[in-house]
Amino acid sequence: MTEAVPSPALPADLATVADNLTPVLGRYFERSWSHGEGHRLFDTSGTAYLDFANGIAVTALGHHHPRVTAAIHGQVDRLIGPTGAMGYAEPVVRLASMLTATLPDPIDSVMFLNSGSEAIDGALKLARRVTGRPGILAFRGGFHGRTFGATSVTTSSLNYRTGYEPLLPSVYFAPYPAAYPDFDSDEERASEACLATFASLLTTVIAPSMIGSVLIEPVRGEGGYNPAPASFLQGLRRICDEHGILLIADEVQTGFARTGRMWGFEHAGITPDVVVLAKAIANGLPLSAIATSRALMDRWGKSAHGSTYGGNPVACAAGVAVLETIADEGLVENAAVRGAELRTGLARIAAEEPRIGDIRGPGLMIGVEFVKDRDTREPDGATAKAAIARAADLGLLLLTCGTSGQTIRWIPPIDVTAAEISEAVEIFGETLRTV
Repeated sequence: MTEAVPSPALPADLATVADNLTPVLGRYFERSWSHGEGHRLFDTSGTAYLDFANGIAVTALGHHHPRVTAAIHGQVDRLIGPTGAMGYAEPVVRLASMLTATLPDPIDSVMFLNSGSEAIDGALKLARRVTGRPGILAFRGGFHGRTFGATSVTTSSLNYRTGYEPLLPSVYFAPYPAAYPDFDSDEERASEACLATFASLLTTVIAPSMIGSVLIEPVRGEGGYNPAPASFLQGLRRICDEHGILLIADEVQTGFARTGRMWGFEHAGITPDVVVLAKAIANGLPLSAIATSRALMDRWGKSAHGSTYGGNPVACAAGVAVLETIADEGLVENAAVRGAELRTGLARIAAEEPRIGDIRGPGLMIGVEFVKDRDTREPDGATAKAAIARAADLGLLLLTCGTSGQTIRWIPPIDVTAAEISEAVEIFGETLRTV
């Protein structure tokens, strides 16, 4: 019989004793983290870092947020285990009601799950079962997760797909309207060209009557922080309406005020049929959701999908606190205002930095693209990678994205202050002077 092993004392450099952790998980840094407070993350030596990475847009209210922390502690003392299969728990019901209140009609029904990937899989299952159509149309450079279904609609990195074929059948890809670098930053030209290509797929590759869903990120995330032009999303909505196709908005990274609107699709004035939510929903606890109309949920059918842990009451209590904080502190507006300040500061740096080819994105979801040459727009992932490493040395945490890792993504907490924006811009300027 194997006996329990006592917990050993660990050194400050956790990497030296992490042999039992998988090497499969990619990490941006090899630092060892101790704790977080507000918008600072502390390593095990006590050094503080201004955290503009947020666990990839997850801790959108920062670390140890008092309202969220209090909600978690209060719920832990009452009920921890999931109850979805046996009935209802107060924070789960409350969060569903609060979420649907932020979404446009007719979206009025929520299924809670655990991760963005899982919610994407569920949304694709919903679309296939409800429409009776197998086809899924997604966009090149998109990222939707790591589970099997989510991997099948992800093309932001070849490594995410390599070795897993055959993936889901009947998945087709259209070009995403990335105005930079593909269309000289002309959003309308990008929109028109990509809508034309999309339409041609429906006459040459797969009939609309065979397509159950179109899946899109309102701002392409891992693929490079490229906003979809409003006219493109509006065009997709018209095509889906014409052919009875469900439009699924992947709001995993764009949701919860990140773009200066509560939901990224709001910038285009459209209403998707299905919205997928995760990341910031519980400020760090595992939770996600599929939101759609009750009519579609009824057509999906009882027990057509499920989850043991989905809708954990502790995570849902945190989610309630997140939504209350966003509303009470005006954080949708704060994201828009602070985002404008950030873009202004970054533009000042770019004016004197030829390695920056583009700055783009709404609210606090901003991409800074590095190029080897502004005329050719050849991506420069090496400089972007070196820049985030140097910024971390100077006390600022940033992440890269893009198909070549050429884009530095700025995802500060949505309650970031003007002073913190100024501090981060100053550190970034110093970073580029020394990289």
